Amino acid sequence: MTTPDQPRLDRAEEIAQAWRREQPGLPVDSIGILTRIQHTAKLLADERRRVLAQVGMDAATLDLLSTLRRSGRPYRLSTRELATRCLITPGAVTQRVDRARDEGFVRRLTAHPGTRAVPVELTPEGHRAVENAVDTLLTYEQGLIEVLSPHEQRALTRLLVVLLQDLNDRAHRRAGDLERPEDTDPRS
Repeated sequence: MTTPDQPRLDRAEEIAQAWRREQPGLPVDSIGILTRIQHTAKLLADERRRVLAQVGMDAATLDLLSTLRRSGRPYRLSTRELATRCLITPGAVTQRVDRARDEGFVRRLTAHPGTRAVPVELTPEGHRAVENAVDTLLTYEQGLIEVLSPHEQRALTRLLVVLLQDLNDRAHRRAGDLERPEDTDPRS
């Protein structure tokens, strides 16, 4: 049982304590950070889905419409640019564009002569929908982080940037290792 001066243990600390007890010497500090990040990410994703459902939009459509809206006038990008900016496959872009087109949020334009690049453009209805969704979502999410002081928010932002950059660098290095030919003998 905890006292008012003693915070109750959260799931991450319970897990870390159990491993300390069961396997002393095991490095468990990462549990305190990464398990909390994973739990936070799940809760935030659930909250985001709930808020977007209230405005009649899903996360994939928001990603597509937001990408077009942030691109600036004329709010138009090729499907290739959308795939790159949304970090998804061309097939996934096609599915997203088809759904958004059916909702009246985007339109496909004719490819320029000599190219296969199909421009996708935000419609006035899509413009209104994305601005409403983004306003609702960001206002709600700002309220979620107000438990932290502005100083704490800036500090957490800086720390997450450092961690995320290192994780991205590691992923790129691994991808580079996978692309190297296996048949190269370093002794040659």
